[in-house]
Amino acid sequence: MASEAEGELSARYQKALDALSSLITKRSLFVNNNQSHRFHLLFHYLKVLELEEVVSELKIIHVAGTKGKGSTCTFSESILRGYGLRTGLFTSPHLIDVRERFRLNGIEISQEKFVDYFWCCFHKLKEKTSNEIPMPTYFCFLALLAFKIFATEQVDVVILEVGLGGRYDATNVIQKPVVCGVTSLGYDHMEILGHTLAEIAAEKAGIFKSGVPAFTVPQPDEAMRILDEKASKLDVKLQVVEPLDSSQRLGLQGEHQYLNASLAVALCSTFLQKIGIIEDKNDTNDGLPERVISGLSNAYLMGRAMIVPDSELPEEIVFYLDGAHSPESMEACATWFSQQVKERNQKISEQILLFNCMTVRDPSLLLPRLRTKCIDQGVEFKNAVFVPNMSVYNQVGGSWSKFEQRVDDSTTWQLGLKSIWDNIARGEAKTKSRSDSKEEEKSLVFSSLPLAVDWLRDSARRKSKQVRFQVLVTGSLHLVGDLLRLVKKRNV
Repeated sequence: MASEAEGELSARYQKALDALSSLITKRSLFVNNNQSHRFHLLFHYLKVLELEEVVSELKIIHVAGTKGKGSTCTFSESILRGYGLRTGLFTSPHLIDVRERFRLNGIEISQEKFVDYFWCCFHKLKEKTSNEIPMPTYFCFLALLAFKIFATEQVDVVILEVGLGGRYDATNVIQKPVVCGVTSLGYDHMEILGHTLAEIAAEKAGIFKSGVPAFTVPQPDEAMRILDEKASKLDVKLQVVEPLDSSQRLGLQGEHQYLNASLAVALCSTFLQKIGIIEDKNDTNDGLPERVISGLSNAYLMGRAMIVPDSELPEEIVFYLDGAHSPESMEACATWFSQQVKERNQKISEQILLFNCMTVRDPSLLLPRLRTKCIDQGVEFKNAVFVPNMSVYNQVGGSWSKFEQRVDDSTTWQLGLKSIWDNIARGEAKTKSRSDSKEEEKSLVFSSLPLAVDWLRDSARRKSKQVRFQVLVTGSLHLVGDLLRLVKKRNV
């Protein structure tokens, strides 16, 4: 009976995923349509779902930014859970399963609850659709679903990560968060947010609400000026935090995480004060309460600075996963990987890059940053491997077999990535003397990720366990999720 019930639940879940996929619109449609109109439809959707009042009563921490949003939200959730609060965390994107976006007390929502909440919202909205008021788009629906889940589950705090931008993001339908945060700003999604840091900062500052305190990290002058201006107009007290001391142990690796962690500490401290919880009196030498220290050290976020041994050859192949996809995050990723290489070289090792990025990114900005930063720290790649993502735009979760059936045979984009990489390598070779040059590196293109992993495994077997491959997988969170599926490390 149990297996029959599980099969029925699995079928209902897949049906929900199929319905969710039907809400996806291509990015180009989003850009060309009126963002303001789409945003204001959210208030109608809230009314249909009878969520207007309950959403206004939720206690929310709202976080925008270019990079570090997910990490900051994860640190914040971990800290507040340590204070005994029932937490709701909404982040994006997911790597393997859409339920990763909805976490209750640090655990992704169950299939059963997801299905029940999904159809409750989907059917109510479907009944009220018309030519003037269509169904919400994919991310808008997920944001509405998050509000439904967290309100019904009666969480004490919602940590809400902005999906894209801020001003017109679906999460910005909230009217009065407890506190807001803006992580590091940089150039990303410029086709939507603008081509200057000032324009991008203005979109991110759209989450500021009158009188609601806000925190940010040190920003480029152009961006900081706009954040200050927007805060001043709304009577927002905007404070800038500095990185935590590097002696503090963090659950998320990388030097850049000390800045994200510091922002999370500021957000949580303000939140706790606002709801009347006094922080621990028993401070440590660095001034952080014990429960804050515990929350920072126990934070976990899949796909960020993550180390996963291969399931078939764990001693010979180790994957270093980081979903970096902006120029700045590429440098942070390179720094983290280089440090790991230096710390973990207990046997002869070769470093290999496994890369893909989405076509909306500019690889001529990403690949040089990654390569130069690694070389500056003494790490050079033996091979660079370029593959398509296995996941396609309308795949939001589900079985591995479906993923295998949807592998894209086109490698035009990947050949372009290879060309950029090869041009960088040739440029570097001209500046080196023949005596300085090492054995020539090789770059390869495979038509699928499984073929690339097979090549890695075959190469490792030929080395007869004498060499360990340290494989950096980066450029896209989709690629990181695909790799995790492929090496069967779902529950790492």
